Amino acid sequence: MGQSVIVMGMVLSAMPVNEYDKRITILTKERGKITAFARGARRPGSQFMAATDPFAFGEFELFEGKSSYNLMKATIQNYFRELAMDYDRVTLGFYFAEFAGYFCQENNDEKEMLKLLYQSLRALTNDHIPGELVRAVFELRAIAIQGQGPNVFSCMNCGAKENLCFFSAKRGGLLCRDCAAGLSDPGMQILDSTRYTLQFILATPIAKLYSFTVSDEVLKELQAIMRQYLGFYVHHEFKSLKVSVENDL
Repeated sequence: MGQSVIVMGMVLSAMPVNEYDKRITILTKERGKITAFARGARRPGSQFMAATDPFAFGEFELFEGKSSYNLMKATIQNYFRELAMDYDRVTLGFYFAEFAGYFCQENNDEKEMLKLLYQSLRALTNDHIPGELVRAVFELRAIAIQGQGPNVFSCMNCGAKENLCFFSAKRGGLLCRDCAAGLSDPGMQILDSTRYTLQFILATPIAKLYSFTVSDEVLKELQAIMRQYLGFYVHHEFKSLKVSVENDL
């Protein structure tokens, strides 16, 4: 027989089902990424209408059947409605949710990804933090959570921890000056400030992750690093980014 379960999580996506229902994907602390049906969520006045929108974060009471979950009750702590006022930032929010949805799985321990997603959306609501920086930080920490992050603490070739001034996506991390000198393609040379930033992003607790700013030059290097790295290791086209690009044309 089925049973009722309570999970803490965030709605990653929602799609219409039948005339008035929704099927939602939730990233949860307890059960990883799950899918649930919200009966009547699209009916005017439904208690589930807002609670099943993307970014809704809180407690969800679900009935666990043999093959699916059904939403019974939702207590939402944050809707992140501020994002709707800024097209660029809400697009980034959808990208973050899509990114998490692509990598996370049911019954996996996805608590770190849920924390990162929540803090990243909070950062997007802060106008003092550039959206481009939030994206670079999210991408780097998210790929590290999945066990595919670059090594930014020692040389990929010799293991040295000093003079790390080249980043090679192909080799999976940083190279020291001496090793880079002997390679035909050592990657891109980076500033010391960029290296410090990479190390900070990977070593800092998620709750304190968005407590810094960088220069325009460092931000450009971070963006270039993540474009190269994700292009090399993540073979997936995210629809939310494609929509953003198309609207910029």
